[in-house]
Amino acid sequence: MSKIDAVTTAGYGGYPSALREPKQTLGQEDFLQLLVAQMTTQDPMAPSKDTDVFAQMATFSSLEQSKIMQSDISRLRMDQQVLQANSLLGRTVEVRIDESTQTRGLVTSVHVEAGTPKVEVNGKHYDLSQVLTISPTPFNPNANPE
Repeated sequence: MSKIDAVTTAGYGGYPSALREPKQTLGQEDFLQLLVAQMTTQDPMAPSKDTDVFAQMATFSSLEQSKIMQSDISRLRMDQQVLQANSLLGRTVEVRIDESTQTRGLVTSVHVEAGTPKVEVNGKHYDLSQVLTISPTPFNPNANPE
């Protein structure tokens, strides 16, 4: 193995390349480490004001709360879509397959694929956004219940 291959496989400085990938987000622990580093390395003749530290902490706390709220809203949106899809069970719907093709059929089940609910019509799965019309399924007294 050549020296270039050894560096490529081992990563820079002998560390695997996966260990030196940068973080994409900073968390509360990262903020506290930065705050401690800032406080320990500040100029003792011109220390930062306590109001500056509290402002930074309040901003970070607000950001954390916003991230939690965004996550909660996304979860609520998904739950609402599942409830909406479930309400279509047993109903007759018309769905758009593409720009020029539509199909009509009974919604027989609901599946969640990659966090997105899909309705099953005529054996195929469709997004809720593809549903064009919803109508009650006519009662057929001659149909055999399963």
